[in-house]
Amino acid sequence: MLERMEGADNGLACLHDEDYDVPFNKQNLNSSMLIFTGGRKAESLNGEWNFCVDLLDTGLRQKWFSFTPEAPEDKTEPYDYDPYAGETVPVPSCWSMLKDKWYFFEGSAWYTRSLDLEEVRKDERLFLRVGAAQYDCKVFLNGEFLGNHYGGSTPFNVELTDHAKPGRNWLMLCVNNTRTLDRVPMRNTDWFNYGGIYRDVELYRTPKTFISDFFAYLVPDSSYDKIAVELQVNGPDRAPVTVEFKELGIKSEVPIDEDGFGKLVIPSKPELWSPEHPRLYQATASVGEDRVEDMIGFRQIDQVGTDVLLNGKPIFFRGISVHEDDEFTGKVLRDEDLEQRFRHAKELNCNFMRFAHYPHDERAAKMADREGILLWEEIPVYWAIDFKNTDTLNDARNQLQELIKRDRNRASVVIWSVGNENPDTDERLSFMKHLVDTAKEMDPTRLTSAACLVNHTKNRIEDRLIQHINVIGINEYYGWYEENFDDLIDFLDNSEPGKPVVISETGADGYIGEGKLEKGFFSESYMAEVYRKQIATLRQREFVKGISPWILYDFRVERRQNMFQQGWNRKGLIASDKKTKKTAFKLLADFYAELKAKN
Repeated sequence: MLERMEGADNGLACLHDEDYDVPFNKQNLNSSMLIFTGGRKAESLNGEWNFCVDLLDTGLRQKWFSFTPEAPEDKTEPYDYDPYAGETVPVPSCWSMLKDKWYFFEGSAWYTRSLDLEEVRKDERLFLRVGAAQYDCKVFLNGEFLGNHYGGSTPFNVELTDHAKPGRNWLMLCVNNTRTLDRVPMRNTDWFNYGGIYRDVELYRTPKTFISDFFAYLVPDSSYDKIAVELQVNGPDRAPVTVEFKELGIKSEVPIDEDGFGKLVIPSKPELWSPEHPRLYQATASVGEDRVEDMIGFRQIDQVGTDVLLNGKPIFFRGISVHEDDEFTGKVLRDEDLEQRFRHAKELNCNFMRFAHYPHDERAAKMADREGILLWEEIPVYWAIDFKNTDTLNDARNQLQELIKRDRNRASVVIWSVGNENPDTDERLSFMKHLVDTAKEMDPTRLTSAACLVNHTKNRIEDRLIQHINVIGINEYYGWYEENFDDLIDFLDNSEPGKPVVISETGADGYIGEGKLEKGFFSESYMAEVYRKQIATLRQREFVKGISPWILYDFRVERRQNMFQQGWNRKGLIASDKKTKKTAFKLLADFYAELKAKN
C-alpha cells in the first residue's frame, strides 16, 4: 500500500502536498560555491546513468532518493521506480533528443549513478561539478539532500567532503526543465527548451585550503603596463598565494586577508591580445599543496563616445550571432562542432560573435581566445521577465555572477549583456541597472550591453537603459517583421544615441529544403535581398560599430510551425546540417572582407 511505502512518510498525504518542493528549493548551490578548476585534475562522471522521467514529481513526493539498492525479489513493498536498475541514458545528453516520447517533455527527471571512492582522505576535500543542467538541479548523495541550483546554462559545485564515504556511494540528480513565471528565462522564449544534464559532470579533489577563485587582467588605465591579480582562498590557512607568469618574468606573493581575499597589482608590459594577434600567457597560482593555472590574454576594451576601442584603437565588430543547438544532439556540443563554428565564422571574415541568448559552453570562450574572435556573452533575461519579483532578480544575478566568474579570464569576452528585448518599464530599468552594476563591480575590464528596444511610434532608438550601458544593442528586422524597409533609414536618421550601436540581430528566414519557394517570404532569394539592403544601409551610419546578424545556423524552436519552418528558425546563413550555405552567407562574407581590408 502506498501509505506504508518506506521513506514516503504518509504516502496518501504526499499525493496532496503541493509544497513538496519547498524543502528541496534552497538554491544554495550558487555563485558563492563555484570553485576555480583551471589546471585541476578532473575525474569524469560522464557515461551511462540510470534515468526516469517524472512528470508528476512523484520522486520528490515519495522520496525516491531515500531508497537503497535492493534486488527486485527481495522488496517488501510495491514501488513506482527503482533508481538503481532499468533504463539508462548517456551524460551529457538532452533527453529531448533521445526518444520521440521525450521530445517535448517538460518536468523532472531522475539521474542515478554509483560513485566509488577507494578512500576519502582526511587532508582533502571533494567537489562535484556539473557543467550545466537544464534548469533546476537537486543533488542527493546517499539519500541526503545537499542542495539545488537554478539556471540552465552555468556550472555549479557542491561539496561532498562530509557526505561521501569510502567504497560505494550513490549520487542522484533530479533535473527539472519546466518553464515557470519566476525563472530566467520564463515561459515564452524563442529557442527550444531542452532538458537534461548536457555538459560534463566531474569530481575534483582539493587540499583543505585551496584557491577558489583566480582573476588576472590588464589594469584598464590605458598605460598597458600593469597586471592585476585577484584571488579567493577557501580553507583554514591564510598563507600568501604565489602567482607566476613565467614568460613575463613574474613571480610574486599575494597576501591574503582574513576573509580569504587577496589582490596585487604587478608592473608588466605583456604583448596585447587582439583578433590579429591572440597572444596568451600561462598563469599559475599556488598555496600550500594547491595549484591552479590558466591561459590568459591581456587587452583593454573601452567605449569613448560612439567608438569602441580595443587597445586604444577603434574597432568595428564584424559579427554573427550563434545559438547552442545541434540537429542531432541538441545543446550537447562536441569539440568538432565548436571547431566548425569558428571555421565558419572565419570564412565569414568575422572578428566577433554574439553567444545568444544564454551562457554557452565554456570551451567556446577558450577556443575564441585561441582563434582571436571577440565575444558578446549574455544571460537569458529574455522578453517578458517578472521584473517586480526579487526571486527572479536573484536568479538573474546569480546566473550573471556564475558566467562572469567562469569566463572573466577570457580575453575574447569583451561584452557582458544583461538582457534581450525587454519593455522599458520602471521595474525593468531597476532590474537591469542592478545587473549592470553587478557586472561592473565584478569585472572592471569589459563593456556592458543589452539588446534594447526601438520606439516604433517615434521610429528611433529610445530606451532609458541606454544611460547605464556602454554599447547599445539593437535588434531590427526591417524587411522582415517590419516589412517597410525604408523605415530603417528613417530610424537611423532619427537616432542620436551618443554611444556605439551594435546591430545585435537582423535578417530573414530562408528555407532551402524540399518544397522551397523561389521568391517571397521564406525564400532564399528574399533572405538574400534583405541582406543586400541591410548592408547597403548600415554601412553608411557612423554610430553603428558592429553587426551580428541572426544567425549562423538554423536552430530548433517550438513556436515556429509553418510549412517552411516546421519547428525551426530558418534565419541561419547555414542550414541545420551546418554544411549547406545560403546565398546570404557570401553576401555577408564579401561585406566583411571589404571592411576588413579597410582596417
